[in-house]
Amino acid sequence: MASGSTILVFGDSLSAAYGVRPEQGWVTLLTQRLQTQGYGYQVINASVSGETSSGALERLPRALSLHAPGILILELGANDGLRGLPVNAMHDNLAQMVRLAQAAGARVLLVAIRIPPNYGPRYTDEFGRAYGEIAQKYHLPLVPFLLEKVALDAALMQEDGLHPNAAAQPIILDTVWPHLKPLLKNKTQIGGH
Repeated sequence: MASGSTILVFGDSLSAAYGVRPEQGWVTLLTQRLQTQGYGYQVINASVSGETSSGALERLPRALSLHAPGILILELGANDGLRGLPVNAMHDNLAQMVRLAQAAGARVLLVAIRIPPNYGPRYTDEFGRAYGEIAQKYHLPLVPFLLEKVALDAALMQEDGLHPNAAAQPIILDTVWPHLKPLLKNKTQIGGH
């Protein structure tokens, strides 16, 4: 059963600090913020660069049993989108991960990704809608777009135009934080440490 004191971040390169030093990534910054604000959480970053929703779904059951997280931050889909994989498959994979996490006693924060418009309006719209549908169905808090304040600012992106640079990481954390904070419990609620 979930102990409640672990936050598991399950994502792709956007959460795996791709192209920046690990300590600069938004997940490490989250760990620091939780400590300075007195939350007794351990953050485990199980993000894998290049991960698709189907690959993550295969990995999730073991990660849930290993870490028994109280909170799962689910940030996936970008690689499905970049590969033009069917949106309904991504939708089903994400929904299945939510069900697995909830069955394991974890609360889920769903993090949405948007893909560049060059994939065509229909695909881009369907892709964007999938997150909202899942969040609504499973009553999840939703980060509307992880790179909301970053993606269109070249000064905050790496040269590939896809991955945020080190300067963007605190901004990404500030995008996630207001959606995560309501899920957090203080130390006494976690287990009286």
